[in-house]
Amino acid sequence: MEERFEEVYERYFDDVYQYLLYFTNSRSEAEDLTQETFLRIMKSLPTFRGDSMLKTWILFIARRTSFDHYRKKRILSVLPGVIGNMISSTDGIPEKEWDDREEWQEVQEALMTLKPDYRNVVILRGLKEYSIKESASILQWNEMKVKVTYHRAIQMLRKKLSRKGAEKRYDFPQKHRL
Repeated sequence: MEERFEEVYERYFDDVYQYLLYFTNSRSEAEDLTQETFLRIMKSLPTFRGDSMLKTWILFIARRTSFDHYRKKRILSVLPGVIGNMISSTDGIPEKEWDDREEWQEVQEALMTLKPDYRNVVILRGLKEYSIKESASILQWNEMKVKVTYHRAIQMLRKKLSRKGAEKRYDFPQKHRL
């Protein structure tokens, strides 16, 4: 791999940061984890063999970094009461899909209650709009597991949002129908 670390950092910083922001729902944690991810990338870049796309390899490292972080802290989710403060500006909010901040907050709160595998697949497929193949590569799953897990995660989100009465106001993306 001839690519220099600086080029990799410039090209993929936003992807890594956005992924980690969706996963943690905390700007400060996303910043810290992004820094840790790029430290790991810097150490591992010379050994990248090219068996996968560079982007999927980088996002896999981001995923592992976030799991390691949560394992160390033994934190399973962010407190929902803090969420409102974490999304005080529109950075990281896909405005095309959520025009109303209240709806986004309800969806984000529900997302944060999902188990990490469900949350990961919803972030990759539903929010970041990666293909099934790309998502499978990042998660190191087979494509069928991505499809099934995404379907179950969306069902769980619908269930959680319908309890709050939010599902009627929010139409889940249909472009990723199974």
